[in-house]
Amino acid sequence: MYTSVNRGKLCKKVVTELAVLDVTPAGFKLLERAPGVSVEDIIKATEADLIIEGEIPEMQF
Repeated sequence: MYTSVNRGKLCKKVVTELAVLDVTPAGFKLLERAPGVSVEDIIKATEADLIIEGEIPEMQF
C-alpha cells in the first residue's frame, strides 16, 4: 500500500502528532509513539492496517 506523492515518488515514512510509521506493502509499521501517547491510542486513531512488533519506544527529541 504505497502512496504516490510529489512527482511520482513514493511515501516511505509518515510522521504525525501521534506516531512515526513506516509505509510497507503490508500496512503501516509503528516505529515510535509521541510522549504520553499509548499504543492503544494509536490503534484507535488509525484506520489502516497497523503492524506492531515488540515494545514501541517514545519519540526522542
